[in-house]
Amino acid sequence: MKKPSLTLIVLSVGLFCARAADTYEIDTLHSNVLAKVSYFDHARFTVRFNEFSGTVTVDETDPSKSSVRLVVKAQSVDSANADRDEHLRGPDFFNAAEFPEMIYESVSVTPTSTAKEYLINGNLTLLGKTLPAQAMFYYLGKGKGRRGEERAGGEAVLTFKRSDFGMNYNIPALGDEVTVTISVTGIKK
Repeated sequence: MKKPSLTLIVLSVGLFCARAADTYEIDTLHSNVLAKVSYFDHARFTVRFNEFSGTVTVDETDPSKSSVRLVVKAQSVDSANADRDEHLRGPDFFNAAEFPEMIYESVSVTPTSTAKEYLINGNLTLLGKTLPAQAMFYYLGKGKGRRGEERAGGEAVLTFKRSDFGMNYNIPALGDEVTVTISVTGIKK
């Protein structure tokens, strides 16, 4: 019986190690998108968005090849008050009728000096305007779900000024700086 050649072994190991990036679809049942602004500089006001979707591509061997795309439905804003929700959906804030989606899409992903922490440079589209926006992503880990599916999760924090997008209503009583926290779990596609 012939022994495998060294070339064949090296190629086999190389193919095994050169694993392609994994793409995860955001599991909206186990994820959330929250936005916070200051309220009269003495409190934080929080809303959630109930409808969103997206994908996260993770390349563990080269994080710079990783990417994220998140689409949030503006109409789904939920402040736990129906009248306020209608105001938030209107032209003073999200103008959901004219601009139904808010989109965040990465341009680059860079590991930081802290393990499992990544700086994401991307573009945020809000009210029809697209501007650069940075997010810090904290990778929490991966594992098997209840049905054996592969899952991965983490949390991203993104901060921007709403006035940069033309959302100027009631500043400064309601803060200009918005902090969005995106806690996601994804299912490998």
